[in-house]
Amino acid sequence: MSDESRAGGMLDGFHIGQVPDGVGDEVSDFASEWDDVRFASRVWERQVPDGHRADLRVHVLRGDRLADLTALRDFLCAYHERDPVEWRLEEFQHGDGPGLTDGGQAFWLVEPGVAVTVLTVPEFGESLLPTALSVRAESSGSSG
Repeated sequence: MSDESRAGGMLDGFHIGQVPDGVGDEVSDFASEWDDVRFASRVWERQVPDGHRADLRVHVLRGDRLADLTALRDFLCAYHERDPVEWRLEEFQHGDGPGLTDGGQAFWLVEPGVAVTVLTVPEFGESLLPTALSVRAESSGSSG
């Protein structure tokens, strides 16, 4: 675990500007792929009596099938095995464009083929949107 990761840090070209106070201090980064979409993930977790609990997860998703917000939503429905009719989502505005949230997850399309999703547990639900809004693409021509 590095101090940069605990504070948020960089993940696959994105700066995580804030991490809610109180999330677990065990931080892991990993890469995976599902249905032709690549995930770069950072997870903040803690030990609990029954094992570990992920308090916060940030994923950068990359794949051609993520063409628009609807395609991203459809992909996440399949990935999370959710019923698309029953998944109640509300729109929110992210600096990179419109996003969707269900109170435990917030996601948005940065550009065709690139998306970000932030997930948290109910204990940190009030921090979900502020945390999601703090995730920004690294600017390539300026510092800070």
